[in-house]
Amino acid sequence: MIQNQIAVILLSFVLAAGFLLVILSCALWANWLPLLVALTFVLAPLPNSICARCSRADDLSPEYNSAYVDFGRFLTGMLITTGLSLPVLLAHSKLIQPAACWMSIAGGGLVYGTILVYSGWFGGSSDDEGW
Repeated sequence: MIQNQIAVILLSFVLAAGFLLVILSCALWANWLPLLVALTFVLAPLPNSICARCSRADDLSPEYNSAYVDFGRFLTGMLITTGLSLPVLLAHSKLIQPAACWMSIAGGGLVYGTILVYSGWFGGSSDDEGW
């Protein structure tokens, strides 16, 4: 029980540090375009979780279908690639500073990593899944 509390505290600290990096990358140079990176990294895990839920045998079809899982992984990969390449594109076109680019990539990576660790640590299947 105490390990879960320590994990939540640590994850919240890392999440706050990630959002702080993204917000600082926007505020220090008075350009709010890098905030789109945080949005893409926050939305990135959603296709995996939604499509994994739809792939079970009891939801949409009588048998397990891995096409939903594959589609969710594809969308997640697309969002992660967008989150990594958008700041580089904006820095290359001189819309944001290079330091803001690297700060937003690092902050977005921390945000996405925190969401992954949280869902892996606390999102495991339990015996009482009956809603």
